[in-house]
Amino acid sequence: MFIKVRKNCGIYMEHNGLEQRHLVPVTSNFLINLTHVAEISFYTIKETKVRFDLEHHEVTVPPHTRVIHLQMNYLYGSYKETVNDKKARLIDRCFYKLYF
Repeated sequence: MFIKVRKNCGIYMEHNGLEQRHLVPVTSNFLINLTHVAEISFYTIKETKVRFDLEHHEVTVPPHTRVIHLQMNYLYGSYKETVNDKKARLIDRCFYKLYF
């Protein structure tokens, strides 16, 4: 099963491949395979939030904006072999947030 996201002027995306608190507009259609998603959350923003675009201009996210938060499974994570100068493995799972 897939989620199809269509390009639209009102949909923005945030993911952990970007710098923190950065949003990008969805400019092309894409599919998300739900078999690769571990957790899905739906919520509405209650207060105004400030985010940034790729050129570091402020983007204001208004209240009552709906958000879908997709946490991917461990196959779509990045691994760090050393944590605090110790040999360990830390898995940083990918996530996607869709604002609309």
